[in-house]
Amino acid sequence: MASTLKNLWFGSLLTLIVVASAVGQDQTIESKEAAYTRVITERATKIVATLGITDSKAAERVKTEIAQQYRSLNDIQEGRKEALATLTDQAQKEAFETETTRKLATLHNDYLTILARDLTAQQVDMVKDGMTYGVLPITYKGYQAMLPDLTDAQKTQILTYLTEARERAMDEGTSEKKHAMFGKYKGRINNYLSAAGIDMKKASKEWEERIAKEKEAGKSKE
Repeated sequence: MASTLKNLWFGSLLTLIVVASAVGQDQTIESKEAAYTRVITERATKIVATLGITDSKAAERVKTEIAQQYRSLNDIQEGRKEALATLTDQAQKEAFETETTRKLATLHNDYLTILARDLTAQQVDMVKDGMTYGVLPITYKGYQAMLPDLTDAQKTQILTYLTEARERAMDEGTSEKKHAMFGKYKGRINNYLSAAGIDMKKASKEWEERIAKEKEAGKSKE
């Protein structure tokens, strides 16, 4: 009898441990989901705050659309990561990459179509900049400051490269990959300018020297 009760007690304890473990896992998953939702909602809120939307309902729709885009991109990128970790056949990997690219392109185009319902073209560009940390305008301004003698054609080509980089960076899943995409296109820009006879190393050094002089001049005025 004592043995039977002991076995029942141990069995009940084991059940409680298994249930507690399952509940703990569910709570962990839920807390991660809640944290992720909070992060993407905060990102979306910050972007919407820059757009100057006066219609509160439209602002809420745009915020929801931006947050959902972050979530959808994450789902695709995480699915890609998991699949590539299990696939061993190169042909299968290439096929999956092609399908992922197609999904991202469709998501990208649908997203911009939805945003255009509530936003002007300029506001949509502001959303794009918000999702890519403002790298396009910062970099474009930097090239013009570094190379004040750029022709209009060269400025146009630089902006074209950066715009394409922004479109692609929007679909990347991490800050590092977004910046890496711009880095790739800045390499193209530098090659383009070098081919036009511009010594980029010299120009960069001279720009740094100008910035240093301006800082020193600013300090002397204080």
